[in-house]
Amino acid sequence: MSGSTLETQFTTTRRVEFADTDMAGIIHFSNFYLYMEQAEHAYYRSLSLQIMDPQPDGSVIGWPRVSSKCRFLAPAVYDDLLEIRVSVARRGVKSMTFRFEFWRSDVHIASGETKTVCCRLNHGAPLESIEIPQHYSEKLVEAAVVDPRPSAAGD
Repeated sequence: MSGSTLETQFTTTRRVEFADTDMAGIIHFSNFYLYMEQAEHAYYRSLSLQIMDPQPDGSVIGWPRVSSKCRFLAPAVYDDLLEIRVSVARRGVKSMTFRFEFWRSDVHIASGETKTVCCRLNHGAPLESIEIPQHYSEKLVEAAVVDPRPSAAGD
């Protein structure tokens, strides 16, 4: 979104633990989804927002996932320190799409994406999708789409 001076990318780190690896000694693919969620939560906290936001009326605003994907580019192993770069790929009226780029130094390890929908949960009622509240939309800034891969000559 134009006109905003807010940061459009958030970076956090995560060390690969032994329990995160498979029998081949590399990070198990499923852990990338856990790392994406942890990075998203850290991003929300960095903006003084909550992923589960209790409201005065007793309802809770939350962000369930409606899709998630990850593309694996290089292996990561026990004790690697991964840098996870989080950006908002798209901010809709009711949904957010986050992009995650995983790096180990200058090696691009993986690229992921999750789409979440802003919902209100009232006790005993089904989830209700709602427009993103203003205090969220003011802080969750859509980033320019940047392909982290180096371009080939002539592209």
